[in-house]
Amino acid sequence: MDHFLYRDGALFAEDVPLADIASAVGTPFYCYSAATLIRHYRLFDDALAGMDHLVCFAMKSNSNQAVLRLLAAEGAGMDVVSGGEYARARAAGVPGDRIVFSGVGKTGDEMRMALEGGIRQFNVESEPELQMLSAVAVSLGVTAPIAIRVNPDVDAKTHAKIATGKSENKFGIPIARAVAVYAEAAALPGIDVVGIDVHIGSQLVELEPFERAYAKVADLTRTLRAEGHDIRRLDLGGGLGIPYTRSNEAPPLPRDYGALIKRCVGDLGCEVEIEPGRLISGNAGVMVSKVIYLKSGEGRDFLILDGAMNDLVRPSMYDAHHDIVPLREPAAGVEQQPYDIVGPVCESGDTFAKQRPMPPLAAGDLVAFRSAGAYGAVMASEYNSRPLIPEVLVQGDRWAVIRPRPSLEEMIARDIVPDWLQDAD
Repeated sequence: MDHFLYRDGALFAEDVPLADIASAVGTPFYCYSAATLIRHYRLFDDALAGMDHLVCFAMKSNSNQAVLRLLAAEGAGMDVVSGGEYARARAAGVPGDRIVFSGVGKTGDEMRMALEGGIRQFNVESEPELQMLSAVAVSLGVTAPIAIRVNPDVDAKTHAKIATGKSENKFGIPIARAVAVYAEAAALPGIDVVGIDVHIGSQLVELEPFERAYAKVADLTRTLRAEGHDIRRLDLGGGLGIPYTRSNEAPPLPRDYGALIKRCVGDLGCEVEIEPGRLISGNAGVMVSKVIYLKSGEGRDFLILDGAMNDLVRPSMYDAHHDIVPLREPAAGVEQQPYDIVGPVCESGDTFAKQRPMPPLAAGDLVAFRSAGAYGAVMASEYNSRPLIPEVLVQGDRWAVIRPRPSLEEMIARDIVPDWLQDAD
């Protein structure tokens, strides 16, 4: 469920007409619904009721300060994968003991930043990282709490570019080597082994891969405890998918996911962490764009929008589907026709949809890309010297720009021309 609905023929974000925002800030722009963000976070929190747990929002899906503050006020932790995300979480008021640091390539400087600023745990991905973290912790005279990420060799049955739990993926250590690596970790100075971490991929639409992975984690927990390790925390990752289309069968609900977790690891007495991102923020956001031209081609027609692949790269990168709907509600039974929906960037890959049935549209009409709150703004770029587009947050009948569109002058001013070129004219 989201809070982007038609009222009296106009598409609203909660109690605000999206067309009103477009008139004020221009297009394209992202718009997020606070009510949807909060609702989706609470679904996960409620699903784990009765267990000692922490829901850590995967910031890589959406790292705007306003979004982070909104979720932090609900009690959410944060899952970060870079020093920049760590700094954003702390700037949003998230305490260090609610921040989990994941990622395969943590640098010594990032480790130092987190150890000095406070951290719940590092999810360690390799033996070299483990050794680096030990050295950094010792140099600071502190102890680093860790979980080791194990790769369970489970096929998540998702897109190849977002699968992380198979043996050929770059993530984690093979679960078959876990006992040896945990023994190494326990012997290193400055390291406190607190748990096990696993994450098998993103946009999972079945529970069965989770169940297979979590069964392996449960067995490993018992084995490591028998070896003398105090395994008291299980980080089970995220990855539960969202419905990107209104017609497809919906993925499992958070309550079913929570029931699975309780069934698989509930008897171990461990604190459980989960790291949802997409399911919290995905359907909480839309991207609004304007039709620039309708163009007739050879055997097909094109809708050319002012939004482009640099603003929303998922269709180009992942062949991802986003429902695209007009801000003016079409009349019931109106005849639709197929369009290739494209942007203005000079790339054939700047295509959002091919032969997508759409109601009648004209230049100047506004459309919304649904389910764009995750991996939209965070993956945007200034390719073709196109400014990053604004982000807007709506809460009830209030709205605010939470990241402005930079001017062309501001973009250009970030470049520095060396002295020897200043006089080239």
